Amino acid sequence: MKKLYQITAEGKKELEAELASLKSGRGEIAKKIAEARDFGDLSENAEYDAAREEQGLLESRIAEIEDILLNADLMKAGSTSKVSLGSKVTLKNGEKTVTYTVVGPVEADPLAGKVSNESPIGESIFGKKVDDIATISTPKGDVSYTIVSIG
Repeated sequence: MKKLYQITAEGKKELEAELASLKSGRGEIAKKIAEARDFGDLSENAEYDAAREEQGLLESRIAEIEDILLNADLMKAGSTSKVSLGSKVTLKNGEKTVTYTVVGPVEADPLAGKVSNESPIGESIFGKKVDDIATISTPKGDVSYTIVSIG
């Protein structure tokens, strides 16, 4: 059974743009390989090895994105009554207020405010309602946040 990847419409567009960018980079890597081949003996050619490794990484990422897009399950807008996939959640702890969007693991980017429903933050807020307390386990200990809004 194939794995379904839960992604938002925005996440799908981002992946499609990344895929197009990666595919356009194939020609440049092919050129690097051709130039490295011209240096002579391939068994001791660091430039050739580096170019082939770069090509392998590129092709792996292209295959990964194509698989995700092929098996994508587009999420609808999140619920506003309780935290679910696609919800934009504002949390407050004393004076500190943070906002996260709950997404699937494929789209997770904590620095951009997107947390996976499988992450410690996502798991602790998932299914909660406004004014509920979410306790998040961190390396420095547990931290409690109040859910201020769900959008």
